[in-house]
Amino acid sequence: MTFTVDDAPWWTRAVVYQVYPRSFADSDGDGIGDLPGIIGRLDHLAELGVDVVWLSPIYASPQDDNGYDISDYQAVDPVFGTLEDLDKLVAGLHARGMKLVMDLVVNHTSDEHPWFVESRDPSSPMRDWYWWRPPRDGMAAGAPGAEPTNWGSFFGGSVWELDETSGEYFLHLFSRKQPDLNWENRAVRDAVYTMMRWWLDRGVDGFRMDVINLISKDPALPDGVVTGGLLADGSASYVCGPRIHEFLAEMHKEVFADRPERLLTVGEMPGVTVEQARDFTDPAREEVDMVFQFEHVGLDHGPGGKFDVRPLRLLDLKASFGRWQAGLADVGWNSLYWDNHDQPRIVSRFGDDGASRRESATMLATVLHLHRGTPYVYQGEELGMTNAHFTRFDQYRDIETLNHVAIARTVGTGSDEDLLAGIGAMGRDNARTPMQWDDSPHAGFTTGTPWIEVNANYPSVNAAADRADPGSVFHHYRALIALRHDDPVVGLGDFTMLLPEDEHVYAFVRRLGADALLVLGNFSGEPQGFDVGDAWTFDDRSTLVLGNYDGTDVPASELRPWEARVYRRSA
Repeated sequence: MTFTVDDAPWWTRAVVYQVYPRSFADSDGDGIGDLPGIIGRLDHLAELGVDVVWLSPIYASPQDDNGYDISDYQAVDPVFGTLEDLDKLVAGLHARGMKLVMDLVVNHTSDEHPWFVESRDPSSPMRDWYWWRPPRDGMAAGAPGAEPTNWGSFFGGSVWELDETSGEYFLHLFSRKQPDLNWENRAVRDAVYTMMRWWLDRGVDGFRMDVINLISKDPALPDGVVTGGLLADGSASYVCGPRIHEFLAEMHKEVFADRPERLLTVGEMPGVTVEQARDFTDPAREEVDMVFQFEHVGLDHGPGGKFDVRPLRLLDLKASFGRWQAGLADVGWNSLYWDNHDQPRIVSRFGDDGASRRESATMLATVLHLHRGTPYVYQGEELGMTNAHFTRFDQYRDIETLNHVAIARTVGTGSDEDLLAGIGAMGRDNARTPMQWDDSPHAGFTTGTPWIEVNANYPSVNAAADRADPGSVFHHYRALIALRHDDPVVGLGDFTMLLPEDEHVYAFVRRLGADALLVLGNFSGEPQGFDVGDAWTFDDRSTLVLGNYDGTDVPASELRPWEARVYRRSA
């Protein structure tokens, strides 16, 4: 169905802000961000104008994967505060007209979760809550190649970990301390739904569902095809697996269907296609409201994976975004994002984080936010925060990065210089350095020693400076968010890509009835001419409503380096 102005859900005109609690604001000086710290900074979010805060995991956790390894779904980890602090955060957001979305991580738990601890006993009724399997036929447990399948883990190594006591292996698509839940077991699903209802009853407004399209596995767990190295890609058996639509429809029925309030459900779905996303987000199917997909953030990955970095080809980005805009034009909904806790900073990735940091950050924001979909702003993105530019391995904390370095050194692929270049460009810690609030020590994030180093550019790149400067990245984001709130064309208009073969200028038109917006972005550090032909006429009815440069002393057919413009016309 196509949404109209009268029936469109609230989230079509909303903007979501992601908070990574460990790095947002520290209230007690222990160097780790916490819930009271977030509460103390809510006015920053209110001034920015966002509608929803998505909170990365704050649950009890051993912190093997920075909270995505959960040991108690209904407890706040003491490092972040208490349940009472969470209640105060909900109240503070609601008082300012904002909603709270929690991270839902139910593909896996921590190996310290009581469910998994109990499942280690082969005679326990909870044994089947996880994927336990004996070694291959005729092979001894622990022998090379005895693992039940040949799949490789997202974090390196096998997906199987041997439990010495029982002589069986358990499945973990991610860290060995993140065993996968067996969603084939109805008792597992019921326990998850009970937990979700508990959070909603507490005032939470929805969930961002971590790797939710991986929860359904082919119970046969067949071997994958080895395409290089020793381990196989097993994704054919678990990406959008055989019962995934059944599970999500059941979740909606059990958790959301009878709620009087309109909540938000966002499915993070690695490997999802446009066609699959249409099904997942079709309102008639009642599964999830929107998806997070990864196609556009893989365009600069080389044959060696994410740390094998290649320059972005703008034509590839246009083709990807254009395909998703067309594919979800009449059914479904997409999330729009550049940055998050798993991605490097966009201004360093696709822009110029040096002399043109402000211009490229605002151009990238303009192009993204004016597409059809719900935009997400990751903490610090609204300031134009950059990659960390670390120069030593010991400055990194992320398990994915550290595992990559260890494996690369073991097999002898790449020099230390090459490894540092790869993780410096693409490592997840680029997004996890502390939020830069002001130019005081540690950027105002903490009075103690931060858990990871603050970006060295914080004296000039910080919230206090940006809020005081009307021409800053912060105030440009405010204008973009206000435009989405105020102009129905942004949320609901159709999408027409222009100049699909232009290697430097990104251009498109959004239309709703008699109203239209033309969006232009120069993805280069040089002036660029363009010609959109009959798609737009620059006459008295064409009004510039937003730009990232002062003055209009250039031809309408030329963009300055990293320039963005948005024109409006009405019949």
